[in-house]
Amino acid sequence: MKKHLTAAILTAGLFTAATPVLAADYAIDTRGAHASVNFKVNHLGYSWVVGRFDTFTGDFSYDQADPSAAKIAVTIDTKSVNSNHAERDKHIRSKDFLEVDKYPEAKFVSTKFDSTDGQTGKLHGQFTLRGVTKDIVIDVTKVGEGKDPWGGYRAGFEGATTITMKDYGIPMDLGPQSATVELEFHIEGIKK
Repeated sequence: MKKHLTAAILTAGLFTAATPVLAADYAIDTRGAHASVNFKVNHLGYSWVVGRFDTFTGDFSYDQADPSAAKIAVTIDTKSVNSNHAERDKHIRSKDFLEVDKYPEAKFVSTKFDSTDGQTGKLHGQFTLRGVTKDIVIDVTKVGEGKDPWGGYRAGFEGATTITMKDYGIPMDLGPQSATVELEFHIEGIKK
């Protein structure tokens, strides 16, 4: 009996070890405001305009054992742009910049994640803004993952990239210091 029990335990252990770990799917926690999409633009070489998009949604998939399989998709409501100045936001929503009536959404969809340690890496993907889609690379750092106090499981990442406004058909030209936009993503997901 003891031999049979030991054999059963060993067999179960081998089977469990051979079972592949599957990536976990996460919903980005926008409801709890534990995620943000921020931007920063140099203003004429004198200061910075900083802001965020208040409304966005997304999901991602991540497996610590195989970080290269990570995927993410984010959709941003461009009307939700918020630079903490109503008149400036009205201008940013206009044809001079985002033209939100014609292009109400911006999107990022990843195509691959290059990482050697699972903690940092380069997230490649397609970013669509103002109806133009371009390949971009986001420098990503894992913030952490684990159980939360409410019985769920969370994972969080931050990322940054720079885009050129002209690449996306933005006609407003405020000079060379203001030609690019720094984008920051702070993403916390709740495991589904």
